[in-house]
Amino acid sequence: MLTKEEKAAIVEKYARGANDTGSPEVQIALLTADINKLNDHFKAHPKDHHSNRGLLKKIGKRRDLMKYLKREDLERYSALVASLGLRR
Repeated sequence: MLTKEEKAAIVEKYARGANDTGSPEVQIALLTADINKLNDHFKAHPKDHHSNRGLLKKIGKRRDLMKYLKREDLERYSALVASLGLRR
């Protein structure tokens, strides 16, 4: 879905350190980019039910990561939600 360059840009923007690729912020940002691309895909292909399951799994994973981040550090959570433009 995402190209290497897109992933690298997202990781660079949301990383907490030099080699950070697994923090909740980075994972949530990557999932959000994937979800946005899949939403565009569904506008062109509304009957693609197989990809819809993957979309729902990504949304659930992002929701779980956001719950974790909110529970652990509310300040980082708020900054991330504002940065990504999510509705929470």
